[in-house]
Amino acid sequence: MATDPAPERPNIRQVAARAGVSHMTVSRVLNDAPNIRPDTRDRVLAAIAELNYRPSNAARALATQRHQRIGVLMESHFAYGPTHTLRGIELAAGEADYSVTSVTLRAEDPAGPREGIEQLSAQGVDGICVIAPRSTSLSALRQIEFRVPVVVVKSDRDPTFVTVSADQRMGTNLLVDHLAELGHRDILHLAGPLDWLDARARERAFHERAKAWKLAERPIVVGDWSADFAYEYALGLKRRPDYTAIFAANDESALGLIHGFSERGISVPDEMSIVGFDDLPMTAHFLPPLTTVRQDFHAIGAKALEIVIAAAKGRDVPQRTRLPIELVRRRSAAAPRGGLG
Repeated sequence: MATDPAPERPNIRQVAARAGVSHMTVSRVLNDAPNIRPDTRDRVLAAIAELNYRPSNAARALATQRHQRIGVLMESHFAYGPTHTLRGIELAAGEADYSVTSVTLRAEDPAGPREGIEQLSAQGVDGICVIAPRSTSLSALRQIEFRVPVVVVKSDRDPTFVTVSADQRMGTNLLVDHLAELGHRDILHLAGPLDWLDARARERAFHERAKAWKLAERPIVVGDWSADFAYEYALGLKRRPDYTAIFAANDESALGLIHGFSERGISVPDEMSIVGFDDLPMTAHFLPPLTTVRQDFHAIGAKALEIVIAAAKGRDVPQRTRLPIELVRRRSAAAPRGGLG
């Protein structure tokens, strides 16, 4: 005897037709997105109830008020640190049975942070991790009222946001101490762009540590993180420098310096010691291999995810978390061997 087929489960387009809205509007209602008119929301919820529409993910979200999804707002997706921090978030999220939705900001768009948050909110997120390393982006985020917990990857304590980062001061101190212990008393700092929070943190820490060691006072050089800038700087010096070491704010800048000084006939480290920051995978293969400090971007991302999930579940979380940094000694720094002036 034949049996009647099971009734077809209603789908989101049927809910949209019943409510007289688009299926995207239904999705936004299910994800509790902001900026939906109350009467529209009521019509959609009524249609959902009438049709008994309950996809599994939406049912869980409606029941628990959690979506098992974390949003990531990111800029500078081309930079090594932000990219690998995002990867750390994604790997940790998979282990925690969460999904990740990311939005990348456009540096030239002043409305980017607000639009990015709206995009993430429309997709239904339990919390947001922000990897926005420039102070201008962070200032824009302070003007936004968030409905979910937010964790920002930044080095300094922040009055508005919970923060996670590697300990930039610790990393800078390790490098300055290493050079000073080798005997250097005149060290140049080639900084990153000072709109970047990590560059500013390293610059401040450098000045403080240099003062503690009573090193020669010398203006910093502000770069743009790139090997090209550092290379051109080294080539463009009008005379052989009288400082004996350079603390470059990142490994790419250190690479450009090594290249430029090599073409100038200034040997690293025999005549000039150079150290970097980050420990990129290729730094062991620079000529000479680069002395630097290692910050674990995957661990930073994993910790940011752990904290934002805890906050989304209503748990107490630390206002500031700093992960340790490790000095990696290689062959680009040595004791000074006579003046270069």
